[in-house]
Amino acid sequence: MADIKGILFDKDGTLVDFHATWFAIGDMLALRVAGGDRERANHLLDIAGFDFEGHRFRPDSIFAAGTNAEIVALWYPQLGTAARNEVIAEFDRFTTQEGASKPVVLPGCKEALGDLHRAGFRLGVATNDSTGGAERTLAALGVAQLFEAAYGYDAVANPKPAPDTLYAFCDLTGLKPAQLAMVGDNRHDLEMARAGGAGLAVGVLSGTGTKETLEALADVVLDSIADLPAYLGAKG
Repeated sequence: MADIKGILFDKDGTLVDFHATWFAIGDMLALRVAGGDRERANHLLDIAGFDFEGHRFRPDSIFAAGTNAEIVALWYPQLGTAARNEVIAEFDRFTTQEGASKPVVLPGCKEALGDLHRAGFRLGVATNDSTGGAERTLAALGVAQLFEAAYGYDAVANPKPAPDTLYAFCDLTGLKPAQLAMVGDNRHDLEMARAGGAGLAVGVLSGTGTKETLEALADVVLDSIADLPAYLGAKG
């Protein structure tokens, strides 16, 4: 643990309560795409990963782990490149505005981030939301000052699970991949950690992932980031 100097956090399901923040937004998007047809909207939510029986998004589903570009490709398979890019831009605007307007912070998140920052860890966010959405969410939560950077899917050539974001954070901070921990609630977070050679891959059970889906790729699985300062010996 002494070698870990920086931490990259996923956003939704790791810092923010995914279901409380995003179900209503996803439902509004699906209804808009479906022209107000409830049955059609439910089908769109289903194929994007919402489990109506369990009332939650399935682990590693497109809505839980993917980008707006992937959701648009799924819901608008017939669109050409130019039209698809227009819809992606509209989805980015909508999710940035709605997701950042009233994010629901996970219990213990702010306290944990404060402990880690005071202990000297370099903190960043790696999300498959847009960069603007990530930055506005951190500001809305009142923790933006603790982070050196927030990277969305649109900030790098290849978003998670590719290691581009991890390398970008290394370039910014001067740290080596082996000095970074990656923390997230989905497999793509841990796949990025493995692909980039991160020193520590931490799964958390505060989002859509389960112990069964995470433990094969994680060095450790914690209940939430509230447990991370104690695990890293940074409890204030």
